[in-house]
Amino acid sequence: MLESTAAVLHRPGERLTIETVSVASPRLGEVLVEIAATGLCHTDTTTFDGGNPSCVYPAILGHEGAGRVVEVGPEVSDVRVGDHVIPLYGPECGQCAMCRSGRTNLCWSIKKTRDRGVMPDGTPRFSLRGEPVHHFMGTSTLSRYTVVPEIALAKIRSTVPLDTVCLLGCAVTTGVGAAMRDVRAGDTTVVFGLGGIGVNVVQGARLAGAERIIGVDIAPAKQSLGNKLGMTDFVDGRGDPDAVVEAIRDLTGGGVDVAFECSGHVRVMRQAVDCCRAGWGTCVLLGAEPAGAELSFPPVLARYGRTVKGSYFGGVKGRSELNLFVDLYLDGHLEIDSLITHRLSLDEVNEGFDLMHSGNGTRSVVVFE
Repeated sequence: MLESTAAVLHRPGERLTIETVSVASPRLGEVLVEIAATGLCHTDTTTFDGGNPSCVYPAILGHEGAGRVVEVGPEVSDVRVGDHVIPLYGPECGQCAMCRSGRTNLCWSIKKTRDRGVMPDGTPRFSLRGEPVHHFMGTSTLSRYTVVPEIALAKIRSTVPLDTVCLLGCAVTTGVGAAMRDVRAGDTTVVFGLGGIGVNVVQGARLAGAERIIGVDIAPAKQSLGNKLGMTDFVDGRGDPDAVVEAIRDLTGGGVDVAFECSGHVRVMRQAVDCCRAGWGTCVLLGAEPAGAELSFPPVLARYGRTVKGSYFGGVKGRSELNLFVDLYLDGHLEIDSLITHRLSLDEVNEGFDLMHSGNGTRSVVVFE
């Protein structure tokens, strides 16, 4: 048992509080990780109003971190003390039907316990004044020390800065991976929402060889970063929704080959569907929608050859594929450093989420070191 500073959300409607929690040693198949840094992601904020059904309170948030292994539990074989790792909210056990299918990066081998805020044996490793504190998304990277199942850890090269590549734990991998999976060379694409995931879709589309990359956002100030990462056109999303779609159709001569929705707003999802080209246009949903939200559109949009699909972590299998993105970063093909607009201490975590809500900056990173 050791002590750790952590950001705890005790109940919906409250701010995060900085607490000293107790962290139990890892059990069978588990690993104790010292987090060096963690990005702040919009998905964390879905817990603030109680809208995330997989958050059990009190909880330690965070799912976009990087750190070092400090202790391993029994039957851990792939990582050892000192290894640099990125916790994965999507595990890869390699044995379940999903992993064996070759059709998806989803692995639900520990989903039932993960969504109850506990480890695979049904108990948490965090406690505060003798009472349990729950894990979030199986990672809880807003704690200096966290316990994660081995199957939810990606071992990465030790030559990269942890306070930068922590963004590979969510935003960068999700955006770049989704684009590289669905964009073909010469395609026209549109990205709705130029936040942490959207700007990475832009650079993923660039890497995939897209000829035209259109960005849509309600904050024109985001245009400059989009342009730096490969965006060719910008459409102001503050206008009439139908007019935004028509502007995209006009730019592309009838619609885009691939549309990416990164805001989580159902109205914007419908815009993304509507601007896809008939015959083969694909709409990829990446934004996390509110609880109970539903998306509707006329069946004829699908009957005429359009595809609507989702993407989880960019379709990337974390344990076996994440180092491909580390290599892209090391080789200078993938930009991460300029995405980080604020580096904060854990005490400033609430200010970091305030920055997100105000649209001020692309990504804030909490640094423990």
